[in-house]
Amino acid sequence: MSDWLVLVLGMLGACAVVVLITLVRHRRAPEDEDPSETPDVIEYMTMWIGVVYAIVLGLAIAGVWEARSAAGDTVQAEAQALHEVSERARVYPADVRDQIRADVDAYVSYVVDTEWKSMTDKGEVTARGSRLLDKVRQDVTDYQPRSDFEAQAYQPLVDQVAAADQARNARADSTGPTMPPVVWWGLLAGAVITVGMVFALQIRRTARELVLAGLFSATIAFMLFLIWDFDAPFSRGIAVTAEPFLTLFPHT
Repeated sequence: MSDWLVLVLGMLGACAVVVLITLVRHRRAPEDEDPSETPDVIEYMTMWIGVVYAIVLGLAIAGVWEARSAAGDTVQAEAQALHEVSERARVYPADVRDQIRADVDAYVSYVVDTEWKSMTDKGEVTARGSRLLDKVRQDVTDYQPRSDFEAQAYQPLVDQVAAADQARNARADSTGPTMPPVVWWGLLAGAVITVGMVFALQIRRTARELVLAGLFSATIAFMLFLIWDFDAPFSRGIAVTAEPFLTLFPHT
């Protein structure tokens, strides 16, 4: 099922539940019930519950968005470091340069074509990807410079390989969900309480109140969907893509 279909169904479901409960409650309400008699303390509590939950939602969205942005920056850093390795190897002899570039291309092709699918489906990187990057490291570190010019290029190349390895490790750490389960329980419970407080105000079935209650519940459902979608940067609807690799290595 598409993530966007899940979003639409969730929002419609939230609206339907609120409207249904309102209509059922209205039918069962006593004839002499007066909604204007809602105690002031309930209105005060409802306001503060809404404010607190809005703050929690904002912090949750900011947290998962920051994690997603960091994952995107990690992919960009890894691709850029490998691109630097491939370009700076031009100072080496042709056979060494071609071997380094071939192994870099092999690693990038594997990441884009195979490992990305593993991150999407299983939430993890692969051992073969690590071995391919180790092969690039061996190509760079095992070569003994034959001139001062090559010696000056050696350490920057080693540093770029280390940067790519560090970015890969960070990418591996970002493949899974970032929100702990206990936070999700709190968000879901808060949504139920916040929407439930609407009924404490004795909402009636006028068109205006039903529309506002439906929009309110749908907005909460939409915010929860965004948090869920951003929670796994590589495997859901608005996911981080391999675009930096494709941009810097268009021939792969």
